[in-house]
Amino acid sequence: MEQSVKFMWNGIKVDGVLYLGWYSASTLKNCPEGTITIYARNYHHFPKIGCLTIENGSDSMTDYFEEDRIRVNPGNPWYPSVLEAFNKAEAHFAKRAKKREAISDG
Repeated sequence: MEQSVKFMWNGIKVDGVLYLGWYSASTLKNCPEGTITIYARNYHHFPKIGCLTIENGSDSMTDYFEEDRIRVNPGNPWYPSVLEAFNKAEAHFAKRAKKREAISDG
């Protein structure tokens, strides 16, 4: 049975369940230009999705915990969907910042 996967502005929806996350498109040293990273929120784990690798360097022996992250480079088949979700997230937060600015200006 194939998964239903949608990249939303606030996470990844898999088979109707939203896994909250946020996107970053900052330049990374060992990744191709344009790579987008998806970070899980609140230390919840992302489900396995074909063609994506979940990274997490947590070490319970030393009490070091990280959130899951997925790096999606431009060559990945999911990249267009992830880029669209990233752009929607950017628009969402820009709109929110504009509202806050308007309120503070009075």
